[in-house]
Amino acid sequence: MPHRRGDRCAAYDSPTMSEQPGRPPRLVANRLTRLRGLLDDEVPVKQVGHNVLVGTWNVREFGEVTHAWRAAKDDSPKRDWGSVAMIAEIVSRFDVVALQEVQGRIGALRQMLRFLGDSWGLLLTDVNRGSKGGYERMAYVFDTNRVRPSGLASELGIPEEWHGRRIGTKVLDEFARRPYAVSFVTRGRRRRETFILVTVHIWYGKKASERTTEIAGFGNWLADWANEISDYNQNLIALGDFNIDRADDPNYEALVSSGLTVPDELQGLRRTIFDEEDDHSHYDQVAWFTGRTTDQGTVPALSLAYGGKAGSVDFRKVIRTRDKVDLSYRLSDHYPLWVELLVR
Repeated sequence: MPHRRGDRCAAYDSPTMSEQPGRPPRLVANRLTRLRGLLDDEVPVKQVGHNVLVGTWNVREFGEVTHAWRAAKDDSPKRDWGSVAMIAEIVSRFDVVALQEVQGRIGALRQMLRFLGDSWGLLLTDVNRGSKGGYERMAYVFDTNRVRPSGLASELGIPEEWHGRRIGTKVLDEFARRPYAVSFVTRGRRRRETFILVTVHIWYGKKASERTTEIAGFGNWLADWANEISDYNQNLIALGDFNIDRADDPNYEALVSSGLTVPDELQGLRRTIFDEEDDHSHYDQVAWFTGRTTDQGTVPALSLAYGGKAGSVDFRKVIRTRDKVDLSYRLSDHYPLWVELLVR
């Protein structure tokens, strides 16, 4: 049955949320109302046995939270309960969301799960402790009424045979932040679909060329894996922050040369609140194999159907502020991306 438009994330005065001082103030409540309207208009309805909605979001420095509905000017962190409530409202519209830039301390993430309610689950990595890792975690949050983990949860490392092998112009010996793969299965009475999400946050570096080898290595890793699991009809989907500047630059080509394909509906979208309409990044991506032939051969195609619906959530439409930097620390500098896949 369809997910009703009135089914929101858990009520804000839920008795399980003892840390909260009652209902949000009018300003926060009004923003949430406008956000719900935006999401109603732009995001497909959840329908059991029909679709699965997958999202990815780099939430800027998603660490601690100020314990107030509205953080004061001098409060640190700037992210408050009101901001986390908006993050939770966006996340609630999807079945599973990959989160990047989760920090070592996860107070805001825990608060988001309180907003979402007991039916939501969490899987996350330990912190990346290397100098390039930024002390970040990778995470998945998921609606257990719609999907459940099906067994696999693993960080991807470089195979021993690859060490010293040249990819492009450089040698990739390890990922700066290990990609995180988790398998999920859809819930419902009809045929269930298994899919594997692999999320990544490519190291930004000092210049774009420093990212190319890692992006290419990631794509090659997935192409090899897709060929191995094709007999099991398990769908492999890459998503996260690839730090790709443009759709025609060497880093984008490094991604798609493996056979990964980004849906057309995501190509023209702004990725961050700092992007301009006619000059935007391609940092965040959702991509999968479509069976096209590349230099590496033909990689098995996704068996889940893609019906042509994908997009972002431009939360600036409901938060009218000129201070983009402040907004980036309250919500994020990145917009969430999403795709709808159809269960056949």
